[in-house]
Amino acid sequence: MNKDRVLTAVVIMFTLLAIGTVAFAVAVKKQNHHDGKRLVAGKLKTDGHHDIDKKGHYTASVDSKGGKIADFHVVHDTKGEIPVKKYKTNKKMVQAAGLHLTYASFALPQGEDLGTVEIGYSYVDEYGNEEIYWFPAEEILDPDTGAVEYVPLSS
Repeated sequence: MNKDRVLTAVVIMFTLLAIGTVAFAVAVKKQNHHDGKRLVAGKLKTDGHHDIDKKGHYTASVDSKGGKIADFHVVHDTKGEIPVKKYKTNKKMVQAAGLHLTYASFALPQGEDLGTVEIGYSYVDEYGNEEIYWFPAEEILDPDTGAVEYVPLSS
């Protein structure tokens, strides 16, 4: 009889957690791509925590170790740490072109390095905007762990 109560309590607990997770999830409406390599620039040479971007209440930062990105964080001013999703792709997602950013999908195919794998870290804000920061895989300490294949939103 005691085992039944424990099992029931565990099932109820997981159900409540699942419902709570669904209730707080925000549907992605738009994806914004950022050149993480440009944002982190020379900060990788110094080990430690570095803020790389601020969008409204959200601050994106990296932890660097040995010249590579060891971790990526997003902190909300009032909510604290925000969940981050890790993507991987074999396509070049963004490229620097002078003083402005060019999305690689609009660039000529000859300019693409098809052997480059990029890693993206993303978060979704309260408006449904997914902000994705792309880095070359060689700048990531552990590029494969936890990364899922990137699939763009269908337009």
